[in-house]
Amino acid sequence: MNCPTCQAALVPGAKFCANCGAPAPAITQVGSYSEPIPEADNPKEPIRLGDMTIKVEGELVPVVDVELGSQQTVYFEHHILLWKQPNVTLGFMGIQNAAKRFFSGLQIFISTARGPGNIAFSREAPGQIVAMRLKPGQSIDVREHQFLLATSNVAYDFFFQTGLANVLFSRSGIFIDRFTASQGEGVVLLHGYGNVFEKQLGPGEQLDVEPGAWLWKDSSLRMDTVSVLSSQGAGGLLGALGAFVGGSALQLNRFTGPGRIGMQSMTYHPPAAEGPAQTGGTSNVGNVFNSLFGQNQ
Repeated sequence: MNCPTCQAALVPGAKFCANCGAPAPAITQVGSYSEPIPEADNPKEPIRLGDMTIKVEGELVPVVDVELGSQQTVYFEHHILLWKQPNVTLGFMGIQNAAKRFFSGLQIFISTARGPGNIAFSREAPGQIVAMRLKPGQSIDVREHQFLLATSNVAYDFFFQTGLANVLFSRSGIFIDRFTASQGEGVVLLHGYGNVFEKQLGPGEQLDVEPGAWLWKDSSLRMDTVSVLSSQGAGGLLGALGAFVGGSALQLNRFTGPGRIGMQSMTYHPPAAEGPAQTGGTSNVGNVFNSLFGQNQ
């Protein structure tokens, strides 16, 4: 769990933040189970890293406002830029296996920004901003299309979520973004739809999550896909029918500790496919040309 004031990582069980002294969020304990902790709010204090300052502003549709220095740079996903000063230079970051992303319907461009100057981003949807401060060597996995920006000292990669059940049933997709602090401390900012909750899982502890509800996880957490029929305590066939009638997924993502998982109260709905032409869909080729020549998408 991060401190809601300064975003520094909290020591498990601590009552106060060791960095700024703010009270740690209270944990509700029910027997041996601790309930997920809600993020109290967007980060209230500026986040400083080197010569860069990050501020989260606004409430309903929050904006990430960045003052770039001349040293640190950031990279961000396509289509979330709101404004920038003219002297902020934009570019593209090379991605390995870009062809695999292209034919899977994922974005193939990751944009970069170099200062000095001011630049701002927004997912243009109601929700909360989660700021993850990563220590050297620390990794987190994030569902696609939900990271806003990361500092340049955070390495970016993605991986294919294996397993036939994930391919056939999971609405969460089969590609997951991975961010690793490679050179000193780094920062990754995510957008969660609705409100964001965090749960710490102990070794071997498990939690079943609706496929559209998970936002991020520690890379140490194992993720599998199970059916409602096989989920213990789900009620078997009647439980599956109840889930179907109630609008829930018949497949659940099961996370096994140790590690943390972040969840969002609005389930994620993937954007329009950007891959090759599909029935009733659009082609990534058109989107690429529209991006390059400034047409609306």
